Amino acid sequence: MSALKDQLQADLTTAIKSRDEVTAATLRMALTAITNEEVAGKEARQLSDEDVITVLGREGKKRRESAEAYDAAQRPELADRERAELVVLTRYLPQQLGEDEVRSIVDAAVAEVSASGATGGAAMGAVMKLVQPQVKGRADGGQVAAMVKAALGM
Repeated sequence: MSALKDQLQADLTTAIKSRDEVTAATLRMALTAITNEEVAGKEARQLSDEDVITVLGREGKKRRESAEAYDAAQRPELADRERAELVVLTRYLPQQLGEDEVRSIVDAAVAEVSASGATGGAAMGAVMKLVQPQVKGRADGGQVAAMVKAALGM
């Protein structure tokens, strides 16, 4: 079992004992998502810490999108709950990169791809292939793609 999953289990026990309902519910949800990921596919597997972080990132994104949808629907109490769950999940995710850090990674990748002469969609794919491993789990993919398009003048 991954160290991060062990940490989630231990924190769930602590949250239950301290009667922290939001944290307990969020960690239960996260552990369920991790278990579902482990048994998905043709055969069960143990997730690495990196895989667990990917699952937690996906769950965090769901919380952000749900909060925005609840805000648009004039349901602030539900949006607040989603944001509280997001706060719990972010404790286990890597530190997010700032906009300037992402921009410098994108600029370096664009310079490298431009040197090879790629243009248009091929350049976009090549730049994303270079950028993704560096920002995985630490920056929103949509924002990264928008920065790449802007840097390429698309």
